[in-house]
Amino acid sequence: MELSQLKMFKVVADHGSIVQAAKVLHCVPSNITNRLKLLEQELGVALFIRRGRGLVISPSGELFLGYANKILAVCQEAKRALATDAVPSGVLKIGAIESAATGRLPILLSKYHHLYPDVQMQFSTGTWSQLINDVVGHNLDGAIIAVNTIHPDIAQVEVYKEPLVMIASPSVGAICAPQDLEQMNIFMWPEGCPYRRALEGWLNEHHVSTAITSIASYGTILGCVSAGAGVSLVPVGVFEQFKKIGNISGYTFSQLSPVQNYFVWNKHVGFHRAKDAFAELLQNEFKRL
Repeated sequence: MELSQLKMFKVVADHGSIVQAAKVLHCVPSNITNRLKLLEQELGVALFIRRGRGLVISPSGELFLGYANKILAVCQEAKRALATDAVPSGVLKIGAIESAATGRLPILLSKYHHLYPDVQMQFSTGTWSQLINDVVGHNLDGAIIAVNTIHPDIAQVEVYKEPLVMIASPSVGAICAPQDLEQMNIFMWPEGCPYRRALEGWLNEHHVSTAITSIASYGTILGCVSAGAGVSLVPVGVFEQFKKIGNISGYTFSQLSPVQNYFVWNKHVGFHRAKDAFAELLQNEFKRL
């Protein structure tokens, strides 16, 4: 069964004549006759009753016409959705590392939903490696990560640089230099986190040796820090979100350079209006960061 057969069937049903349908479709009547016969053979029913030189749709044809109309309408809707000037719609699956999801995206996601209410957003968080695998495997349409990825299936664009803030409870005293962290409890995301790598490089450069406890949750990290159990290095976006809970001070150091964040997607995927609109909004919203 082909769409062209369905279209021929509908036009013949609308006009009650193969000759008239041929004029509308700009083809010879014999082509329509042969295609309709093949369609009837495939369905195993007669779609029309022949009366003289005209056609009357059969009861089976009436039933099939309802489905044909739905199929043709959906095809037209799909074409409109894929038009370059179409309003974004459909399902959009976006992932992000937790720091982006916590510190940067809540307002942006709300704005995107307001601008494009026909898009059904599915949002998830994960580690950068998980997110990359999901983008490569087409489980995500795009993701925000904090590592520069070189992968044959991945395209990426810079979206913002995330400044880093050392956070601690006032009860542990001010942190003025890396040496102040000697023998202090440090809570960070597990190995592989780019913010953890920045901290480890900074400490090694200043010959500071201290253990780092791995915690894969900013909520837990902030809870431990606010309780005075230790310190952490977090993106400024996370600090801005959580400093309102109180008992957390922030310290910045020029040697801790901001970490670039990227939006990545599978470069083998063709036109995706909803994803492209998200990437455009992402860049516009954070172009000053």
